[in-house]
Amino acid sequence: MQTRVSESVKPITPEEFIPGGIEIKNLEVSYGKNAVIKGIDIVFPPGKVTAIIGPSGCGKTTLLRCLNRLSELTPGCRVKGQILLDGENILNMDPMLLRRKVGMVFQRANPFPKSIKENILYGVKAIKLKCDHDSTVRTCLEKAALWEEVRRRLNESAFALSIGQQQRLCIARTLAISPEVILLDEPAAALDPVSTGILEESILAMKGEYTQIIVTHNMNEAKKISDYIAFLYNGKLLEFGETEKIFDSPEQEMTQQYISGKVY
Repeated sequence: MQTRVSESVKPITPEEFIPGGIEIKNLEVSYGKNAVIKGIDIVFPPGKVTAIIGPSGCGKTTLLRCLNRLSELTPGCRVKGQILLDGENILNMDPMLLRRKVGMVFQRANPFPKSIKENILYGVKAIKLKCDHDSTVRTCLEKAALWEEVRRRLNESAFALSIGQQQRLCIARTLAISPEVILLDEPAAALDPVSTGILEESILAMKGEYTQIIVTHNMNEAKKISDYIAFLYNGKLLEFGETEKIFDSPEQEMTQQYISGKVY
């Protein structure tokens, strides 16, 4: 099978430079002798939402974790190829600097044992970023669709929030250090339908301002929030293109079977 890639997404060139674009060239990732990612080429368009879908164990989370080099924290992990952020190979970048540009929201909310306000300002203070703290807190909470719910509770513990609110707080904390890219690893997996809907609305509201790459098993969610779909299967990129086209007329039979629930 050959990977089908939308012709509307082309490799990033210096003349077309837009902050937040990611281009992957011949990416291979293995853990010991186990090859997890097997030669992937893909462009994540800046300012857009790309959903990474595929069966469990196909390499979705591994691919996501490569984009801010969290993968290399796992013993025995080897990464080959190029991952270009704004034209610069991230494998040659300082990991801490990279993670300022490429933030991540994990499957389960992980607030710090601090107040809501201090959670958001944690990264700001750690890197000594000069900004108006009160303005930063409000702006980030608004973008994460959480401000109205917590505006009078900023000094309360983050653990007093519901799980859904904690997840949106983690998004707000990520936004505080002004990243170009936000990675989301199944952020709604532990949330109820109402919280999931609010989270999805916050993702939609951030379109155009941040490049967002989300791993999800929820096809309705992928269809609702993404501009592009990347379908991984057995460590390979089987198909990539605009969301509407992938759902309406995929090139690969395996893609059709997966999005219709026939392949798990």
